[in-house]
Amino acid sequence: MKSLLEKLSLEMGKAFEAAGYDAALGRVTISNRPDLCEYQCNGAMAGAKQYHKAPIQIAGEVAEKLKELGLAADAESGKNDRSIVFGDVAAIPPGFLNLKVSESYLVAYLEETERDPKYGMNQPENPGTIIIDYGGANVAKPLHVGHIRSAVIGEAVKHMMKYAGYKVIGDAHLGDWGLQMGLVIVGLQDRQPDLPYFDPDFKGEYPYIAPFTISELEEIYPASSAKSKEDPEYKARAMEATHQLQIGNRGYRALWKLIMDVSLTDLKKNYGALNVDFELWNGESSVQDRIPAMVQYMKDGGYAYISEGALVVDVKEETDTKEVPPCMILKSDGASLYNTTDLATIQERMELYHPEQIIYVVDKRQSLYFEQVFRCARKTKLVGPETKLTFLGFGTMNGADGKPFKTREGGVMRLEKLISETKEEMYHKIKEGRPVTDEEAHETADQVAIAALKYGDLSNQASKDYVFDIDRFTSFEGDTGPYILYTIVRIKSILAKYAEQGGVPDRSRLTPAKNDSEKALQMQLAGFGSMMESAIAEIAPHRICGYIYDLANAFNKFYHETQILTEEDPVRKEGLIAMLVLTRDILETAIDVLGFEAPERM
Repeated sequence: MKSLLEKLSLEMGKAFEAAGYDAALGRVTISNRPDLCEYQCNGAMAGAKQYHKAPIQIAGEVAEKLKELGLAADAESGKNDRSIVFGDVAAIPPGFLNLKVSESYLVAYLEETERDPKYGMNQPENPGTIIIDYGGANVAKPLHVGHIRSAVIGEAVKHMMKYAGYKVIGDAHLGDWGLQMGLVIVGLQDRQPDLPYFDPDFKGEYPYIAPFTISELEEIYPASSAKSKEDPEYKARAMEATHQLQIGNRGYRALWKLIMDVSLTDLKKNYGALNVDFELWNGESSVQDRIPAMVQYMKDGGYAYISEGALVVDVKEETDTKEVPPCMILKSDGASLYNTTDLATIQERMELYHPEQIIYVVDKRQSLYFEQVFRCARKTKLVGPETKLTFLGFGTMNGADGKPFKTREGGVMRLEKLISETKEEMYHKIKEGRPVTDEEAHETADQVAIAALKYGDLSNQASKDYVFDIDRFTSFEGDTGPYILYTIVRIKSILAKYAEQGGVPDRSRLTPAKNDSEKALQMQLAGFGSMMESAIAEIAPHRICGYIYDLANAFNKFYHETQILTEEDPVRKEGLIAMLVLTRDILETAIDVLGFEAPERM
């Protein structure tokens, strides 16, 4: 289905061609002066030099041809004729064509949109598989506020790509194999030295119940990490424990499995609170067995060489304007690195899933690291030229001081606490707003709080830092999640009252707009499909947020200026209700893509 702009451009092209000019000059754009017109065409300006004519002369000729062809209204033609594309056309010096789409043509386009399962969004031909890597939270550590962006952005991108028709696989890509595991192991050993996991002579079956809770793990890691920074001997023990785990120490492997079980349960609970889930809960450990063969392949292929004792792959290119260091595959002691794990993960993903694209949703400060990894993967032919490797770097969530968000005490806030505090703030606002039971208020607050958090994050361009402001994010006014949900709930309330009157809401009964606010709402609805195509192509959830905010504003202006339920003309009333249904459906489709939902009441 063509977008409204594409259709308008095609019709304008007919007029240019009929006037003796190139049809390509008929490109129509949204007006940059909405006080003067809805759309504009600057083709006469572009064609002036080519045809050696004054642009206003070309514009005037095209305007007349539009009327002759019956594509624009004139004094004799009625504006309810659906063949009339432009209700108003004006040639303005030095050569602009100012345009307003006819109400009848607009509603005909909306009827086509309403029948389309994707509301006018064209899906890619033969969409394949996309894998989204959510940046890798570490196990044995609580999720903190710094993890919210990868989770929220990654989930929105996953939903966007699914909406476009791709098969999408989300991978948590957990950090479960590095030094943090060694730190937890030695920290636990110091607390409980008699556990059988630390006895090299133990031959029996290890206990299958963990000798620690998630709370204890969350104490052990930071204490052990802090000690390793002050005590070189302690750090050496942790590094040796990491090495023993990785080479297969039986006790450490058994303990590692219990750490994973306890951590995963907690991670799933916290991610679940944000309505975030993964198709794969893989970690660095998942690819350890394939690293030796991959390293040998890189050596045999002449890609990897020894530099200062380390095994590296040169990834610099002639066009580089700054230094891009070699990608290190193995350290001088033979240990693998994050680079090694990420490359082995790419290799595994290509073999198992054959994705056409892998998107990494990670901190933007890792851009150079991923540039090295991507170049190495291509140079070593772990991926072919047809596979996209995409770095979607995000900025930080900051406090009012412009620095990464902290608790009042100055520590890093746990994600669980941030969600809880947002839900509590939302609960109080809902209780203040209307009489409601505690149970309903908590249920509604939980939904709206998640929308507040997600929209507050996603409405910013991913690469930009933003300030977390709980008062603003939970407000029912302005560019916020609660405002979007309140608009949807308002529409649902009107439709419920219409049903109580005996009406049957039907979005197929659209009628031409009768006033400016009604037409403005219809024009917003008509833009959904092309907006979604752009947002998906650019991997830009903030574009969807911008669209639904504009749509909500257009609806609320229309609502305040239009009698709906008291409209006496039954045909017009059905048309207004049809527009409400379509607005609700498009808004709910958009927020579902962003990863949250609207309650029935607020």
